[in-house]
Amino acid sequence: MKREPPPPPEPLRTPDGRYLVVRGRLWRASNPNLPPAEHERLVRALAEARRDVARAKKRSDPEPGIEARARVEEARRRLGERGPPWWDDGAPDYNRRMVHNTPYADWFASLPARTCELALTET
Repeated sequence: MKREPPPPPEPLRTPDGRYLVVRGRLWRASNPNLPPAEHERLVRALAEARRDVARAKKRSDPEPGIEARARVEEARRRLGERGPPWWDDGAPDYNRRMVHNTPYADWFASLPARTCELALTET
């Protein structure tokens, strides 16, 4: 009987919940204030658009790929992962910056070595 591989670990989140840390880079998390049904709908739309991008790439067909990429961008904006930050306290956005070059550097450095190692290498 073949065993299923364990699920990948959840990405590391900053203490304020605004970012995920993936390969040492901060990525803006989805807006936690979205209603659960809306969040789920947007995640499904994002996944579908990503699959369409992959299909267009496989077929070397640029037209559907352009449209699918636009749908990826729209879903990510509605989720709050792109565009203006979803928080309203005036804090700057550190999206796509390396964690060690942000105010989160001390927090990250204080984590157990294994946690940092996973956050620097996970895909």
